[in-house]
Amino acid sequence: MSDLTLVSAMARLRRGEGRGFTFMGRDRQERYFGYDELEAEAHRRAAFLQARGVKKGDRIGLVIPEPHEFVLTFLAATVAGAVPVPIYPRASFKNVDGYVDVLAHILGTAGAKLVFCMEGNREVVERVREHGIEAPILDAATAFEGSAPPFATPTIGSDDLCFLQFTSGSTSKPKGVMVTHGNLVANAGAFLGPHGLNRSDEDKGVSWLPLFHDMGLIGFVLGTLIYDIPVVLLPTELFARSPALWLETISKHRGTITYAPNFAYQLVTKRMKERHMAGLDLSSLRVAGSGAEPIHAATLKAFADKFAPAGFDPKAFLPSYGMAEATLAITFHPRGQEMVVDRVDAEAMKDGVAKPADDDTQTVLEIVGCGRGFPEHEVRVVDEAGEPLPERRVGQVVTRGPSVTKGYFENEAATAEGYRDGWLQTGDLGYFAGEQLFICGRIKDLIIIRGANHYPQDIEWAVQDVEGVRRGNVFAFSVMKDGAEELVLAAEGNRADAARIREDITRLVQQEFGLTPAHVAVCPVGTLPKTSSGKAQRRKTRQLFEAGELNEHE
Repeated sequence: MSDLTLVSAMARLRRGEGRGFTFMGRDRQERYFGYDELEAEAHRRAAFLQARGVKKGDRIGLVIPEPHEFVLTFLAATVAGAVPVPIYPRASFKNVDGYVDVLAHILGTAGAKLVFCMEGNREVVERVREHGIEAPILDAATAFEGSAPPFATPTIGSDDLCFLQFTSGSTSKPKGVMVTHGNLVANAGAFLGPHGLNRSDEDKGVSWLPLFHDMGLIGFVLGTLIYDIPVVLLPTELFARSPALWLETISKHRGTITYAPNFAYQLVTKRMKERHMAGLDLSSLRVAGSGAEPIHAATLKAFADKFAPAGFDPKAFLPSYGMAEATLAITFHPRGQEMVVDRVDAEAMKDGVAKPADDDTQTVLEIVGCGRGFPEHEVRVVDEAGEPLPERRVGQVVTRGPSVTKGYFENEAATAEGYRDGWLQTGDLGYFAGEQLFICGRIKDLIIIRGANHYPQDIEWAVQDVEGVRRGNVFAFSVMKDGAEELVLAAEGNRADAARIREDITRLVQQEFGLTPAHVAVCPVGTLPKTSSGKAQRRKTRQLFEAGELNEHE
């Protein structure tokens, strides 16, 4: 499949009943696009793009929250030889001014020729004019009306850019990852082929994941197109309002593959009511993937226990690890096998050693295995000099292979820092045990106090169990004071409980980690900063704290 591109893959899709995309609207009504209709509409829209002066290599900004309009316009841009630039919607940001700043940064960096949005978000998108963005802004629902003009088919090869995936900006301003058609085909072949999910003709995907994020876009649109897997797509906001709909859709459509971050399994386990369980059948689900954020073993176990009566098989869990710079997937847990949970000594982990816990271990960390790399790809754990480390020694995860992208668009400095001698520097800390890769955290987030390493995720997971703390909204970070690092925690909770929450967090961290926080901030619900994909922005939280601008209860 080395010469295959997304466009040529569309041309060879099998046609027939049930072969295509089913889009659920906000009204829960479903609209089906067979592959014939999908390809024809993509080519029709591509002709309109050419008529507007779009040429091969031009970047097209997509700020389109509606899944079917997003997919059709994305594919149209690709067919025209242009480079789509998916951009997250306003809903990902609490502050509209901050969103407009980021939107203008992305469009300006990409040098967008055109920008597509919808009527509902056009007013906000138009504000990029304040930042000097002059590209025409068009409504995706109306821009392609009428008879299509003539279309000149461009020549598209595997080395051509397929799209720009802008990072969510958890540690810096968003950077545009350059994904080629070759990268996309290689990664889709890795995670959907025999050494990944091993797709079959009976497979059907079900996803609510946002299409501006790599896991939703590649996992359930582009990769499934290349490998001919029908998909049902739900709007992300519909899942947020009614998590039960995700599982109900799997049950209704006999879905075999789904994927979600850890928080989604936690949310649906908590929110699914007994009335929703009646008639629920998850026995068709052979893959319930988890990725995009740290995976918590207790969360997946609780999900498995709750939905066992609905036929859910725990062997469907498929933890994985990946990032946009590697197109999507880097490692996958072997399908059909129970997930691996490594129980390690927390004290030894402070020294970078993943020592297995025993009966005498005082504090145990549970880390979920993310599987192994793919054929033609290499994954290593290395020290600061780039030398491979032995098993159970913590270091940086690096990878190389055909899925690893070219770098960041118009950003040579970031590319030089992140890609060295063909190896992608992930910035993530991990270790190998057996053939499994275990992820510990981010290098830049590592907290070092009195020479001992502390991983913020471990502290955050423990603290989120404190009564009154909003789960998934706890950030641990360090600040410098008098030349030494000190621990600070920020957690969301109610004002009435703030004093008690501070005391409980301090006591727990002292008992579990032997650390006394220099400060515990209890903040109003919904105020701690996160990225567009829901990842913690620890660096931004630290900056707000150091500037005295963190909104916290007294």
